[in-house]
Amino acid sequence: MITPADLARMLSHRADSADGHARRPGAEGLGDDPESTLLYSIGETLDPLIRGRHLAREDHEPDDSAEGAPTPALMPRHKSAGKPITFASLDAQELPVVREYSAGGLIFDSRERVAIIARHSRSGHLEWCLPKGHIERGETPEETAVREVHEETGILGQVTDSIATIDYWFTGTNQRVHKLVHHFVLQMIGGTLSVEGDPDHEAEDAIWVDFSDLASVLSYPNERKIAWLYARKYKKEI
Repeated sequence: MITPADLARMLSHRADSADGHARRPGAEGLGDDPESTLLYSIGETLDPLIRGRHLAREDHEPDDSAEGAPTPALMPRHKSAGKPITFASLDAQELPVVREYSAGGLIFDSRERVAIIARHSRSGHLEWCLPKGHIERGETPEETAVREVHEETGILGQVTDSIATIDYWFTGTNQRVHKLVHHFVLQMIGGTLSVEGDPDHEAEDAIWVDFSDLASVLSYPNERKIAWLYARKYKKEI
């Protein structure tokens, strides 16, 4: 049985020994130092404070048993040490948030056709979509829907019902945008199909599409869902 006095004598003997260095378990030549073997084998039963002090001293001493092998103190620092760690997804969340509100919808003529517009996406693809645009200051969503439909299709409509609001996020170069687009049902009361009145010149063409064909023509899944919600509400074929 190891007594505190025995342990003190062993530690003192190690400090004054010729090599003065403890060899770690598994290191080459461990059997040449029986006291080291004993200290590590009973390490789990030692007073934690004593064991911690002993191991702390060893961590600052060179290891003769594995000359040239890197130790935690000698290993090179990681390339990113001292530099802030960044993550793309977290960086995006730190961008300022901007909220945008738009309105538009399904504009019907007397033959149950819907006016849609063509425009080019940022990637250059031609997209067919519902007419819509930003809500201006002082406008209600319904007023915006009437104005935007008229500007982008040339058709003057009257709001008869609300369908749904699409809510989504996207990230730009310097901000995250939370966008809500209100969709309404409008009935044609005048006008002629044309894109000449679009002040932003985003609409390149406008056509009438039978409502039953709308889902197969629209480019965006969310807008196809708007058509599906309308069909479900009014029991229409689509």
